[in-house]
Amino acid sequence: MKFVYPVINLKLTGQNIKQLRINNNMTVKDLQNILGFESPQAIYKWQWGDSLPTIDNLVVLAKIFSVQINDILVITETS
Repeated sequence: MKFVYPVINLKLTGQNIKQLRINNNMTVKDLQNILGFESPQAIYKWQWGDSLPTIDNLVVLAKIFSVQINDILVITETS
């Protein structure tokens, strides 16, 4: 039996974050202010699929969007 590894899909997770933000009528600037970031670059990197939020930021995003962390992350499987 071959083990199947779960992998976080950065691009789809980024699209998810962007869509959740839009669905909640929030701007990138709104998220930046809530998260206390000096610039919006991290949020744009998440949305572009260049990086992932840290665990603590995922917890905050889940709270902001009223979803579970699993609803933010897109996990695929690879062998």
